[in-house]
Order: sequence, then C-alpha cells, then structure tokens
Amino acid sequence: LTADLPPEGLRRPAALLAHRLTAQLPPPPPFRAPAAPPPVRHPLQTCESCDRAFRSPHPGHCRDCRTESSARP
Repeated sequence: LTADLPPEGLRRPAALLAHRLTAQLPPPPPFRAPAAPPPVRHPLQTCESCDRAFRSPHPGHCRDCRTESSARP
C-alpha cells in the first residue's frame, strides 16, 4: 500500500485514496453486449374445467383440457 506514493507527503487518508484512484486506475473491463431481456412470464390462471394452474396471458382452459375438447367430435 505504501509503494509508489507521490513525493509530497500525504496527511489525509482521503488524499491517499484519491491518489490511488487517479494514478493507478485499473484497465476498463472488456466490452460486453447487453443481455437480452428475459422472456415474458405470464400470470398463473386457473383452468375453467379442472382447476389446474397454468401460465397464460388470458384465462381459459389448460393444455390437457384444450386437447380433450378438440379431440371430441
């Protein structure tokens, strides 16, 4: 910590910190592209037929009840 101090004496700890931050800054971090936004998480809905919880932007039937109703003639 005391190596490479400026020639004039330092009387305040803040001056030492200021010197270290101006004279010996670390290199900037490498550029990284911003991350993609996370996928949208829809709220939980309850199936109108079987009361199963599922994620959907709007209320309705769950996946199993939709396939059962479409399989029926």
